[in-house]
Amino acid sequence: MDSYFFILTTIDLFVLGFMSLLTKLSESLNKKQKRGFLLAFALIACISVLEVITIVVDGAPTGCRWLNILSNYLGFGLTPAVALCLVYVLDKKSIIRRGFKAAVCCEGAYLLFLAATLPYGLVFSVSRENLYARGEYFYIYVAMYYAAMLYLMVATVRTATAFQNRSRTLICPLTLFLGAATVIQIALPSLHVTWLCVTLLSVLYYIYCSEMWNQLDALTGLLNQNSYLNRTAEMRRSGGVLVVFDVDSFKQINDRYGHLQGDVCLAEIADCIKKAYARCGYCYRIGGDEFCVLLRDAADEARCAAALRSLLAERRKEITLLPTVSLGSAVFSGEDVVTVKDRADRALYCAKNELKARAAAAMPAGGSGEKY
Repeated sequence: MDSYFFILTTIDLFVLGFMSLLTKLSESLNKKQKRGFLLAFALIACISVLEVITIVVDGAPTGCRWLNILSNYLGFGLTPAVALCLVYVLDKKSIIRRGFKAAVCCEGAYLLFLAATLPYGLVFSVSRENLYARGEYFYIYVAMYYAAMLYLMVATVRTATAFQNRSRTLICPLTLFLGAATVIQIALPSLHVTWLCVTLLSVLYYIYCSEMWNQLDALTGLLNQNSYLNRTAEMRRSGGVLVVFDVDSFKQINDRYGHLQGDVCLAEIADCIKKAYARCGYCYRIGGDEFCVLLRDAADEARCAAALRSLLAERRKEITLLPTVSLGSAVFSGEDVVTVKDRADRALYCAKNELKARAAAAMPAGGSGEKY
């Protein structure tokens, strides 16, 4: 075995060990996410070692033939599972989605197919002289490998879109890089660079996911205050609309029903805001019961507000204690962000005052604020 490959594998295992320790000690990942990353790193390490074994025992005395077959089978069979482990960590929720279950079933069927075809050498074969060779249907392994990478890419883009992450397309060049490395590996089998590239991809993917999750508010799944502050600096130059929301009488909800129910209300309101506004701008939770949206185009404001009104009314049929929400807006026109926020807040307070006036005197209200 070439010494350079031994060095590459050693580096590979060191990096994977370090990433496993980093994952184990992480305070930001939940148990489900840690489990997924640790399993992915363990699989990559295992397959890297299996590749070493196949090289060492290939052409060795025939007594090692069983080890050659087993190592190749596990290496080819477990490869798509690495991508499934990375998809598993995407959703912070403990539930497992139907699409992921279907992907796991496909992996199981592939393992069974690979085992059933071992005697016929369709994907790979190991001769009686203990020599490995690719089979006539080796492309099935390649297809499964690329299908798993494509599934990871699509699942990541969809999740990042749901989380309003602006760097969602960065997963595409990462996947293309790995795909190119695999093509080189297939064309030049002696290079053995694929699993070093997979390790690099997994490390970059860990960084990518951590950055995506660090931008989110833990309770509502909206973008957090730090993301809001960074984005508003850009809005001053590009223009747009700042819409601020405040939950009416939220303290009474907490006092009467408890903070747990209060959190449920905040999560429901945040979900309605995201559904109404996310296609036209970015949604944030900037305080306890304060939310805001940065709209790219003022023309979308009325339509999104109407959608929010409808969504809240629909949710209130199931959650009767869901409070009303007041909002106010202001247009970015080159001023300081604080000035724009102050104007939006004044519109919001007008809406709240009008609500109180209607409750006290049953008089019609007007102004630049709304209550839903």
